[in-house]
Order: sequence, then C-alpha cells, then structure tokens
Amino acid sequence: MIENTNEIASSDIITRMNDGFAKMSKGQKAISAFISDHYEEAVFMTAAKLGDSVGVSESTVVRFAAELGYDGYPEFQNALQVWVKNKLNSVQKMDAKYGNSSQSEILNAVLSSDMEKIQDTMQKLDPAAFDAAVEMILAARKIYVVGLRSCEPLANFLSFYLNMIRDNVQLINTTSVSEMFEQMIRIGDSDAIIGISFPRYSMRTLKAMEFASDRNAKVITITDSVHSPMNLYSSCNLLARSDMVSIVDSLVAPLSVINALVVALCMKRPDVVKQDLETLEYTWNNYQVYLNDEINFINEDKMLRNPLWKETK
Repeated sequence: MIENTNEIASSDIITRMNDGFAKMSKGQKAISAFISDHYEEAVFMTAAKLGDSVGVSESTVVRFAAELGYDGYPEFQNALQVWVKNKLNSVQKMDAKYGNSSQSEILNAVLSSDMEKIQDTMQKLDPAAFDAAVEMILAARKIYVVGLRSCEPLANFLSFYLNMIRDNVQLINTTSVSEMFEQMIRIGDSDAIIGISFPRYSMRTLKAMEFASDRNAKVITITDSVHSPMNLYSSCNLLARSDMVSIVDSLVAPLSVINALVVALCMKRPDVVKQDLETLEYTWNNYQVYLNDEINFINEDKMLRNPLWKETK
C-alpha cells in the first residue's frame, strides 16, 4: 500500500498501479493489466463486474483498491473516472494550444518540439547502457521484441532490421497476455527480450518483461524515464524522451535511438550484413519482387532491359 499521503494525493490511478505493480499479487496484476488496457470499459464496472471480467473475486478487487491507497472501491472508481476524463480532454488541450495557429505554425511547433526531444535524449541516454544493449543483442541465442499499441510500429521497425543483422528474431505480436506467453514459452537465460513502452505504459508489455526476467533472460527496455515501471525487470535501460504533443505521443526520439542501435549492430557485423543484403538483392532481382509496384528509377537502364518490364509497357 502507498503510505505517503502526499504521494497519494499527487499521483493518478495509473501511476499508482505502475509504481506498485512489482509487489502486486497475481490477481492484482491481472486487475491492473485489464484496467490499463480496457479503461474505457472498466470505468463503468462495479467491483463484482470487474472481478468477473478479470477472473478474480469481488473481494480481491476491493482489496486491490485499498492497496492502492483508496478508501474503498467507490473512491477508486471515481479516481479512474477522473483519469479517463483527463485523457479524453486531450483534444480540448490541443485546441487550446494550436487553435489559433496556422498550418505552418503547427508544423514548425511540432518539429521544433521533436528536435528538442532528440537533443534531450542525446544528453541523458547512458552510453554504457547503449553499448551493453548492443552486446546483449549480438550474444543472445534468440531475440524477442515486444511493443504494443502506439509502440507497435517501433517494434516492427526494430525487428525488421534485426532480421537483416542476425537470425532468431521474433516479433511478439498479439492482443492478449495468454498469446504473448505462448510465443515466449521457450525463452531462457541464453535469450534476450527488447521491450518498448511509453506512457501510458502497456501492462501486457510489462508482464512480458516480468516473465522474461523470471526465466533469467536478458531484458532490454526502450522507455522514457528512470521512473518507468519497465525498468523494474530490466538490466539495460535505453531512455528516450516521449511527450504528449497533441492527441498522439511523440515517438521521434525513441525511433532515433532504435536507428542508432541498428547502425551500431551493423558496424559490429558488417560482413554478415553485406552478405545478407547481397542475397536479398539477388533474390529480389531473380524473382522480380520489385517491378510494377516499386520501381528503382536510379538504375532505370537495368530495369528497361528486363523483358518482363518491356511486356508491361
């Protein structure tokens, strides 16, 4: 239970769940994960209904609210309603910030904000942690990559390029915790997992980190702060600033960190990467992967000599 009354007064319900996640029981973690991923539904649920949805008793839900520092479930539900209301007010906040701005002013403001985030990330990211992440990725038997909701594109991007650098890379792509564990069932101490999550932190991603840590796998996180709950199970934290610019999260700085990670890995295995790219180029050309839908006009003469290309003209 959160004992500091000042901390209770200042922290919102999601922050309390994140901060207390490591010490929660199995049932409480299930409640926390459900609320985090389905807050639009949970905000209208009674304690009994929430318990049924998660698979725990009503009394477990009530104790969960008390452990977070609330005086009963009604106060807990009210706090959730306040948080959801603030979340839905993001559009109004955006209107207040950009409502009187021209399109070009919005463009300049957002780009300038993203530049500032990258600069801040450059100053605060730990070079030793970055080096350690590179070595872990190269040494691992298998790499798992997980990023959900708005972080899913980052996870896809990273896994795509990791597959060009090394084999045994698995992108965990699922909408349920049970399916996630099914994909990770063989993870062990010779493997590594890269978890990507920013506020609102994904409880499903956090559960994957916990599971990997329990199996003694190497855990690498890409998140926003030393206070992120993602760091609870990680031995290597790559911190990149991500703030709410409008109704969407700015993920420019995290993407830049991922780019740097990919380049550093390539420099560690230049011969392997070169060979793989040459093999891909041969395969693309041999099986006419890129013809009508994606044409490389830089080498147009070579394409024009292809009889299949002539037939389409």
